[in-house]
Amino acid sequence: MNQNEFVLLITPFKDKVFRLAKRLLVSTEEAEDATQEVLVKLWSKNGNLTGYNSIEAFAMTMTKNYCLDQLKSKRTGNLKIVHTNYEDKEPGLEKKMEDLDSLNWVEKIMDQLPVQQRLIIQMRDIEQYEFEEIAEILDMKESAIRVALSRARKTVRDYMTETHKYGIS
Repeated sequence: MNQNEFVLLITPFKDKVFRLAKRLLVSTEEAEDATQEVLVKLWSKNGNLTGYNSIEAFAMTMTKNYCLDQLKSKRTGNLKIVHTNYEDKEPGLEKKMEDLDSLNWVEKIMDQLPVQQRLIIQMRDIEQYEFEEIAEILDMKESAIRVALSRARKTVRDYMTETHKYGIS
């Protein structure tokens, strides 16, 4: 089969191949590439096309398969890109060290609080007791516990603020 015969053979369905490729691949450039690939494959079969009942159906099947392969490989590429953009949510060593240092400072500050405030902040913020339970254990009114807790937290916050501002002017 010469080139003129081939062109006459594919002309009736060449636009259909392109439209199918465009529908599957969306991008015009990719659809043009797909159409060209399918036509090259058909041309490479040269005289062996006579065995097919419908060359158009064969070309459309080739187009569909080629486009699906392209989409599959693109999806795999996208997964790799997403995978390389994966960000570990685990804090880094520096952040862990800062947190440990802050925790040590909070413990030192809490040790300097009056006994009652130290007990209340320990029971409420660390042990997660309810105000009602703390009031019963310490034989105090809930309002007094709230005031003492507020003062204890303010003291810790003020010391921590000073500690973190140290050396920064």
